[in-house]
Amino acid sequence: MSIEPKVAVSTTMMATTHAFMTVAVAALAMPALSEYAAPPLVLAAAFVGGLAPDFDVVASHRKTLHFPVYFSVLATALLGGGLVTGTTPLILAGVAVAAGAVHSLSDVFAGSPEAEPWNPTTDIAVYNHLLGRWHRPRRYVRYSGAPEDFLLAAACAAVAVLSPATGVWADSALVALLSATGLYTAVRKHLASIAATTRSLLPVRVPSVSVTESEHGGSTLSVEFR
Repeated sequence: MSIEPKVAVSTTMMATTHAFMTVAVAALAMPALSEYAAPPLVLAAAFVGGLAPDFDVVASHRKTLHFPVYFSVLATALLGGGLVTGTTPLILAGVAVAAGAVHSLSDVFAGSPEAEPWNPTTDIAVYNHLLGRWHRPRRYVRYSGAPEDFLLAAACAAVAVLSPATGVWADSALVALLSATGLYTAVRKHLASIAATTRSLLPVRVPSVSVTESEHGGSTLSVEFR
C-alpha cells in the first residue's frame, strides 16, 4: 500500500525551542499581564501559540500556518483591546497570537526546511503572505536539533524557570521537556538509521517512509508497508 499526501516533514528550529522562547517572553511580560489574566493561563497560551505554527508540517511547512506580518498585526490589536477593556479572553488570545508571531519571525534566523537541513540545498526560510514571497534563511540556527538550537532552548527555558511567573509544576514540566529536547538533539542526525534498525528488529509489518523534497518547501511523503 502506498500513500502519497503532500506534506513538509522537516523543521529548522525545534518546536520546543519556539515554545521555550514564547514562554520566556510571556514570563518576562507577566508583571504587565497578571492583572488581566492568571499567570498559568498566560503561560499556557504562550506555549500553545509558540507551538501551533509548526502544525503546518503536514501541509506546506513555514507557509500554511506561518504569518510573520499578519500574526503581528492581529496580536497588537488583540492585546491592545484586551488591555483597554480588561478582557481576559482577549488578553489570552493576544498572547497566543503574539507567540505565533514570534515563532514565525524567528524562523527567518533559522535554516531551510528540507530533509537534511545540515546539507542545505534550498534558500527559503518563512513565507511572507503580505509580500507573496519567501524570506531567505539567515542560518544562525542551522537546523532543528543543532547544538545551537538546544543552547537557545536551554537559555529560554532558564529565563522562564528563574522568573517568578512560573510555579513548581511549570518549572518541572519545562525541565522535563528540556531533557527530552536534549535527547532529540543528541540523536537528530541519526533518526533515519535508528528508524531503519528498529524496523528490522520488529517481527510485524511496519511502514517504510521516504520523502522527496520540493524547492518550495513542500514534500511528497511515501508510506509503504513491508
